[in-house]
Amino acid sequence: MKAPKPITSPVPEAWYPTLSVIMLAIGLVVTASFFIYEATSSRRNRSLAKELTTGAVASVFLGFGSLFVLLSSGVYV
Repeated sequence: MKAPKPITSPVPEAWYPTLSVIMLAIGLVVTASFFIYEATSSRRNRSLAKELTTGAVASVFLGFGSLFVLLSSGVYV
């Protein structure tokens, strides 16, 4: 029988800090655009699909950015 291969990350560990900064920055920009859209559009002109899409994109980027912050600081989740 062959020895099992160790489990490794698909992303090199050296990229964790860079990925965290990039993803958090994108997530914060999308979040800011969501708040600006909500503050400047009237109730009749708002689109539920645009709100859900923007919120989902921001959530994904902020979630993965937070994950890479934790991984780069040594908290393995």
